[in-house]
Amino acid sequence: MWLLFAIITTLSWAFSDLFYKKGAVPSDKTSHLKTAIMVGLVMGLHGFLYMVTKKVEFSPLYLVTYFPVSFMYILSMTIGYLGLRYIELSISSPIQNSSGVVTALLIFFFFDHTLSWMEILAILTITLGVLALALVEKKEADLLPLSPQEKKKYRTGLFAILFPIVYSIIDGLGTFFDAIYLDELQLIGEDQALLAYEFTFFLCALLLLLYLRIKKEPFSLLKQKDRGLAAGFETLGQFFYVYAMARNAIITAPLIASYSVFSVLLSRIFLKEKLNKPQYASIITVLSGILLLALSEVL
Repeated sequence: MWLLFAIITTLSWAFSDLFYKKGAVPSDKTSHLKTAIMVGLVMGLHGFLYMVTKKVEFSPLYLVTYFPVSFMYILSMTIGYLGLRYIELSISSPIQNSSGVVTALLIFFFFDHTLSWMEILAILTITLGVLALALVEKKEADLLPLSPQEKKKYRTGLFAILFPIVYSIIDGLGTFFDAIYLDELQLIGEDQALLAYEFTFFLCALLLLLYLRIKKEPFSLLKQKDRGLAAGFETLGQFFYVYAMARNAIITAPLIASYSVFSVLLSRIFLKEKLNKPQYASIITVLSGILLLALSEVL
């Protein structure tokens, strides 16, 4: 079932990217904090309901045990939200999700893994598709005739590109730690890892709410529709992500990293943006890699 879980995560996070894009407000200096608050609140609510309905035993010590992983994920996500003030999601998302390559390489070098030729080919194909999309999106952005206001909103220079690059490194390390905790050394159970992450994010959301209150920044839950939907899809993806990582981390990481490709596709569908031939080619490449993974599981 790990492949199905990974695909559900990929699609869920693609939808969350779509609503992150819709909810980003470049003129609001606290936009990234408000997004993080919504994700934390939704995750906290889901964690509580899941713990109660499934009667999962959870000790606060799990928050400490899993904190290195939670910290990496929350930090990378907040950097990603901040980066949306300076760079378009269609450019940043593929770069961010090169983190799957970082994770797969770290797992391969630090742990003993044997992959079939089909699995290796699938990983390379998915990675190639994601990186190709990043290059295509960057080239498209450079050709756009931007007004002075748009140039101020979206910078495509080194400063803007740093955000997704830093995200990919930190998120890649976080996913590597996750692989150690859930798959390689099995330091924590899947349910406990899920709850530890969601409750940690919830605590961060409460701290950020307090910060906004101190700074007298307005924040209304009723005005967070897009951020709320993004948080819902983020939480849904996280739920299945934990179980996929616990079963086959070295392949799950680069597979889930392809959600940026589906994010671009959804942006074209729902935001009426057009796809060009190179973008279609990138999407087809990633889909071919996913099909290879499915075949490798069957065979």
